[in-house]
Amino acid sequence: MIAIPALDLRGGACVQLAPGSYDEEVIRIPDPVGVAIAWRQYGFRHLHVVDLDGVAGRGDNTAAIQAILDATDVEVQVGGGIRSQELIQRTLNDGAQRVVIGTRALEDPDWLAEMSDLFPGCIVVAADVRDRKVLSHGWTRTQPKLVLDLVQDLNGLPLAGVLVTAVHREEAMRGTDLPLMEDVAEAADFPVFASGGLGSMSDLRALADRGVAAAIIGIALYSGAIDPWVVAEEFAE
Repeated sequence: MIAIPALDLRGGACVQLAPGSYDEEVIRIPDPVGVAIAWRQYGFRHLHVVDLDGVAGRGDNTAAIQAILDATDVEVQVGGGIRSQELIQRTLNDGAQRVVIGTRALEDPDWLAEMSDLFPGCIVVAADVRDRKVLSHGWTRTQPKLVLDLVQDLNGLPLAGVLVTAVHREEAMRGTDLPLMEDVAEAADFPVFASGGLGSMSDLRALADRGVAAAIIGIALYSGAIDPWVVAEEFAE
């Protein structure tokens, strides 16, 4: 399993949000390129970049994303408001290895099938989950489909993976939803990326033991709850 630092962007800055909130920031760093370079210096070889303004439909952080892609040699996956073929193509052309697509991928399966055929191995479907129900539109809508049903529908598509965020476990870094992640990993024909609630090395090792391909880590790294040197040494690849 690999560990991937999250780099969330809002208004051109790197931010970390309060648990369960899309609006309240607990960390704001005005130099996202410096953050990306720092994670590389720790030894991480991947980054997960999310345009929070793109998710909310309040603009975008295209310039900051391009600067990050230009400044580092790590593999970068980019998400947040990507809802068109043109934006997928542009993001990949700009240097991202993968694009992360949430709302439209969940609501328009025919479009997702077409895009995954056009960009095989480049699309990660993002599913925010609460009590195994899939959320969308920045956690404001609950989809009728359970996450395991979604995974079954996605199997067979040439995806780079599925990112499952356990929204209900975000508070206080109290550990991820291991039964959920284990079930998703067993059901999926593609790599599973896990997020939500990660707060310790034991969380990471437990996910690795359950077949998860990658863990996206946010506040636990930024707050120092987990030592980035230790994480990178064990889970950089």
